[in-house]
Amino acid sequence: MKKYPDAKVILTVRDFEAWYKSVDNTVFRAGPQTPLEKIKMIGKLLASARARKVVKCIKFFKKTFFANELQGQFQDKEFAKKAWEDHIADVKATVPKEMLLVYDVRDGWGPLCKFLGVPEPADPLPHLNKKENFKEMLPQLMKGKMV
Repeated sequence: MKKYPDAKVILTVRDFEAWYKSVDNTVFRAGPQTPLEKIKMIGKLLASARARKVVKCIKFFKKTFFANELQGQFQDKEFAKKAWEDHIADVKATVPKEMLLVYDVRDGWGPLCKFLGVPEPADPLPHLNKKENFKEMLPQLMKGKMV
């Protein structure tokens, strides 16, 4: 808001319990877990610049989000919930109401397009980032096959 005071801000929200479960089952556990998986990962990293970039991105996210924002306490669910709620409250307190859309993707295109002043697309709102797809999506991303 300091750098772009006229910017519109979209704060995406969802049920905390669903979010926590999703993050716990995906990015929190991303990466090799067993010794065999770790050995296989070393081979992938040696052979693929793309895989190294993806791993670097995941490590950046983990450091920024889990280590810094959640102070290494993601597994303390009450701490994580308070950080979640504090973030939402901070955004609402910082961004002028007329510049802020508190948006739940389950509401579809309507509120988003109205806020941005654009017509609604005919196609349904895409939803590709589901926890059910994460284990299949990550290897494809590392191979450069994601669009």
